[in-house]
Amino acid sequence: MSTEPISSSERLITSLFAGAIAGAIAKTTIAPLDRTKINFQTQNAQFSFREASYFLAKTYRQNGFTSLWRGNSATMARIIPYAAIQYSSHEQFKHLLRVETNAQKKAKPHRSFVAGSLAGVVSTMATYPLDLARARMAVSHHDKYHNLLEVFIKTIREEGAFSLYRGLVPTVLGVIPYAGSSFFTYETLKRLHYDYYGLNEPHPTLRFCFGAVAGLIGQSASYPLDIVRRRMQTHRGYTEIGILGTMKKVVLEEGFIHGLYKGLSLNWVKGPIAVGISFTSFDIISNFLRTVVYQPFVSSSSHPQR
Repeated sequence: MSTEPISSSERLITSLFAGAIAGAIAKTTIAPLDRTKINFQTQNAQFSFREASYFLAKTYRQNGFTSLWRGNSATMARIIPYAAIQYSSHEQFKHLLRVETNAQKKAKPHRSFVAGSLAGVVSTMATYPLDLARARMAVSHHDKYHNLLEVFIKTIREEGAFSLYRGLVPTVLGVIPYAGSSFFTYETLKRLHYDYYGLNEPHPTLRFCFGAVAGLIGQSASYPLDIVRRRMQTHRGYTEIGILGTMKKVVLEEGFIHGLYKGLSLNWVKGPIAVGISFTSFDIISNFLRTVVYQPFVSSSSHPQR
């Protein structure tokens, strides 16, 4: 097996593939919980695990088991390019900001946070209309939108093309602490493991735990802005009053905790699972591509038999 370091372009290609697969696996796993969260985020209704369970049961009884994954096709259309761009751009930002060596990480830990935040912003800007379409499919009846394309057509026809970017500002503001703290926490925990165990790679179970902690911190850091973006994405009237106006309206009508942190407890369940699966899958798949598949192929191509 080749141990030669891969080039920047090879790292980009492998991180694109690994990120796409990791994102798809993670989001499909927690899709029913994601739909439940969005439903409560966009409604003036009290959240509890009992009510969340009732929503899942009611959805199953009325529309069948597969309805729990309604909107997942839109999620896949978004998350595959989103995760591919996020992970690959994170790799590039880590290189540009020089956070790849242990010594630099210890001396400049904020660079890991900045690299994660920039990766989140780039991927969010590139795929935002797909996120809005996914949210609308998740909270609407199946008769309103039959597929992803219909969401775009009806939204543009009824509200204009710019409505596809409704809620973009709070989303970008929210992804900065979310992506930054998630990547920073995961990378820091891996570095601490390296400092203690040397060259030993973390076990997949341990990687999942690191990712779960990262997801828990990231979700908690940005959740109120997640509430704001969902309201602006799925309800008319919120875009006009802006981020602060939306927050004020939610707090006045539903209370500070019950309004801006509605569904956070559910996110503490699904978020760590999703982020843990995503980070673990990315590490395993990218390492496989770089050491088992890609390098031997490159090595044999570079050194043909005579």
